[in-house]
Amino acid sequence: MSGYDDSPTTCHLQEILQWHFSPETGSPFWLKRRDSLGFDPLRDVEDFADLRKFPDVSDELRTVPVDLLVPAGSADSPFEVYESGGTLGAPKRVVEHRSRQEGVDWVETVLPAFGDGGHWLHIGPTGPHIVGRSVRRLAQLRRAKFFTVDFDPRWVKLLIRTDRRPLADEYVQHVLDQVETIVESQDIRVLFVTPPVLEALCAREKLYRRLADRVTGIIWSGTSISSTSLRLLKTEFFPQAEVRGIYGNSLMGIAPQRSPEPGDTHPCVFRTFQPRSVVEVVDPDTGERVAPGERGRVLVHLLTKDLFLPNVMERDTAVRIASGLPRDGDDLADVQPFRPASGAQVIEGVY
Repeated sequence: MSGYDDSPTTCHLQEILQWHFSPETGSPFWLKRRDSLGFDPLRDVEDFADLRKFPDVSDELRTVPVDLLVPAGSADSPFEVYESGGTLGAPKRVVEHRSRQEGVDWVETVLPAFGDGGHWLHIGPTGPHIVGRSVRRLAQLRRAKFFTVDFDPRWVKLLIRTDRRPLADEYVQHVLDQVETIVESQDIRVLFVTPPVLEALCAREKLYRRLADRVTGIIWSGTSISSTSLRLLKTEFFPQAEVRGIYGNSLMGIAPQRSPEPGDTHPCVFRTFQPRSVVEVVDPDTGERVAPGERGRVLVHLLTKDLFLPNVMERDTAVRIASGLPRDGDDLADVQPFRPASGAQVIEGVY
């Protein structure tokens, strides 16, 4: 007998551990650390709670050669490299073959229909950020033509950090100039956009009027949004559109807003693609899970064959929502940037 329970999360966890810590299939990154962990991941990690034994190695993703992250078992597969936004320092790099595509395919089954026909417009970063590829995949699954207006969120963060806010605002208008050129001639019905850019779009009268009666779906992501702004978006600016949020990043994958459930008190509740991506909401000082309804720091466990990243403390806080299902992870609501006690500045910018 293995001694493990047979829950889906535990079975998946054991499969991932065997993959990443077996010499035949594991990545050099984890195999090198196996003897220095102080425990045997194949013997001493029996369930989800034991993931806390692992160190948070995410800071090493800023500098580790990406070849060391690729599992030997998939060495012949075409891996791609993506980066985090770099909000709290140099970007972190991840490798990806199929896991994120599987996550996007699941998200497509969760999102509403957004009406029939029309094209999608992604107003956001592509380049080293994985979100551009993910939105393209979503549009393809809906058989929609995919347009994109790229922008560099790191440049905007730098402008804000160096007290050049007017230049950041000018850059956003440059982005909207490109959006306007597209919507003048194309049948755009679904927008994937960040809240700050969407707010600027609504303030640009001509562009807003072109889209207000046409758009049937809005997916917001990339930064937080206040409940007041979300309500105005739904009731005043785009009352005919289905508005949904997606939370996530390059390290954890994407967590779409789930459908409302009885007892919900928050307008948006996000759910990850479990058991591949499991989040907990924890007290930032003790690391203990907070009670349902309380705010805490977001702790991520990425459990895929492409990449194993346990115990990653995210930049964000959220309200813990009990999933109500036999899951080991939490649902999330009211996601906001973590404000460190040191008073260090956290800049969301436009993504």
